[in-house]
Amino acid sequence: MAYIPRIKEKYLNEIVPALMDEFKYKNRMQVPRILKISVNQGLGVAISDRKHIDTGINEMTMITGQKAVATKSKKDISNFKLRRNNPIGVRVTLRGDKMYEFLDRLIAISLPRVRDFRGISDKGFDGRGNFTMGVTEQIIFPEIDIDKVARINGMDITFVTSAPNDREAYALLKAFGLPFKNK
Repeated sequence: MAYIPRIKEKYLNEIVPALMDEFKYKNRMQVPRILKISVNQGLGVAISDRKHIDTGINEMTMITGQKAVATKSKKDISNFKLRRNNPIGVRVTLRGDKMYEFLDRLIAISLPRVRDFRGISDKGFDGRGNFTMGVTEQIIFPEIDIDKVARINGMDITFVTSAPNDREAYALLKAFGLPFKNK
């Protein structure tokens, strides 16, 4: 029997029927789903020291379980001492089972480890059903050994959904268990 991530089973067996009742969908295929999760980390320090990019790639690969790639600058900006095609960040795009595994670890393990956590702000929706949140420290992920971290970096996590609007995307992410602040 093929392996199915725990949170994917929850989506198929609990979330889909609940959202069908809430939004009166006629077909299971109308229910919104998460298409991909993008994790980005800007490393402006890498302009002066390129080893920060390698460290960022290694950390992001450990966190997501998928090989990270460096993002490169698109143009020259002399005030920032930035040249075209210099590596300035790290990114990963997760789909399928790796996406569900990352989401499960984020909700169950990483977010509870955030200091003074009071919930995720619901202001990160873009009007088209996508949600972006920021994490201020990469050390909330259990894969990162705090003793080996040279520099604390934040990251952006973007959930791209098939929801047509923010209300349905909010209901989907809330059903997955993302701890939004109470309104």
